[in-house]
Parts: sequence; structure tokens; C-alpha cells
Amino acid sequence: MLRAANARGIIAGIALILGAVLTPAPQARADEPAITSAQANEIIAELRAIRQLLEKGVPAAAPAAAVDEHVSMTLRDSPVLGSADAPLTLVEFADFQCPFCRRFHTTVFEDIKKNFVDTGKLRYISRDLPLPMHDHANQAANAARCAGDQNQFWAMRHTLIVNSQKLEHRDLLTYAHELHLSMAPFTRCLDQNKYDAAIQRDAADAAQIGITGTPSFVLGATVKDGPFKGTRIVGAQPYTVFEEKIRALSNVH
Repeated sequence: MLRAANARGIIAGIALILGAVLTPAPQARADEPAITSAQANEIIAELRAIRQLLEKGVPAAAPAAAVDEHVSMTLRDSPVLGSADAPLTLVEFADFQCPFCRRFHTTVFEDIKKNFVDTGKLRYISRDLPLPMHDHANQAANAARCAGDQNQFWAMRHTLIVNSQKLEHRDLLTYAHELHLSMAPFTRCLDQNKYDAAIQRDAADAAQIGITGTPSFVLGATVKDGPFKGTRIVGAQPYTVFEEKIRALSNVH
């Protein structure tokens, strides 16, 4: 997990994300679902977790950087969805226990996949940013990567995000069984925290570009080698925000 010294920055990032989720976007689609009472309760729980961090006297860190700032980052060997030849790349930093990640995934992700990933215009990269207030996020991130060893990363990722309130060890084993994974290697991978180092590298890369809350994104032109340069997008923004930025970049590249 991230060090406590980064928690203030994480709190600032979550504050931005809360604003993005709770403030209606002027260009939001009429068919976009409103926040439910269950989602509102999750947000309240998230705020309580933030307050607990503050009450523990967490030391300050640099504030979250402004939304839409241009950044440069290393992509590493991360799970990729879509064509390697797609002109644009969208990187998501996610926490599988995060209610805002689930909101983005269930209201926006499928439209991005259908309209841009499946049509060869965009490749989608998943990276991990488990937050300190989420007890099961790091283990869930390991579970997704362990499923990836059996070519089921994206299926497990979807299952984990939509079940973000049920991520205990026994739940992860249940999901693996439902995906028909070979249980012995999956369980061994999970119990050994095989991918902890890779998850920590993702978190460190996120911190270097001012990403401290989830979901957060970087959108830019696809690169074969060298650093990936793009625009940071913070929060569970509506589909129209991503559509506008992707189409604008598509006209350039």
C-alpha cells in the first residue's frame, strides 16, 4: 500500500473525485444514471475513512496537481486492452475497492470500449493504485494479476470492480472458481502476494505525476518506446468528457 506520508495528497485527490462524481456535468448524457442511495452510502463511508486518516495526524504531502495537466510517465509491462496500433492510449489508475472506480466502470467504461477500443482508435491500459483506507484493495490487485497469469485479467478485473464491497480472501477464491481458473496456481500466487512489487511500482509512478486518488487517467498519443506523454483526467467523469478529449486528440493524430 501507499505510505502514510502520501495520504494528504490522496485526500486531496479524492476531494477532486468527489466533486467530479457529485457535481452534474453540463454535457452529461440524459441517459446517464443518477447516483443511487447505495452509492451515496459508499461515498459517506469513504468520507469517514478519510476523516479517520486525518484524526490519526497523517503528515502533509504535496497537494494533488491540477486536473488536465500534461504529464509524462513510464508505461511498464501493464495489462493492455485493444490494438497495439491504436493511435491513442488511455491509462487508468484504479483501486478495486473504490466506489468511484466502480461508478466509472459501470457507467462509462463499456461505452469507451465499444466506441473507441473495439474500433481500433484507442488502447486501454490498467494500472494499480490501492489506497490506504481500503483494506482489501492491494489483495484484489494481486488477484487480478494472478488471474492474468491464466489470461483472465480483464474478466477478473471486471468482477472485482463490480463487487467492490466483497473483496475478502474467500470472495477472491470464489471469483477465481467462477472464472474456471486453475485454483492451485491462482491461490499460490495470491497467498504469496506475487505482484506486490509491481503494484508498488504503479503507485510510485502515479505519485510522480501527481495522481493520488482513483480513478485517475492519462490520455495521449500511443508510443512504441520512451515515455508516454498525455493529459491527466481526474475522477469518475461522464462519458462525454472522455469522448470530447479522445475525438479532439484523434483529429491531431
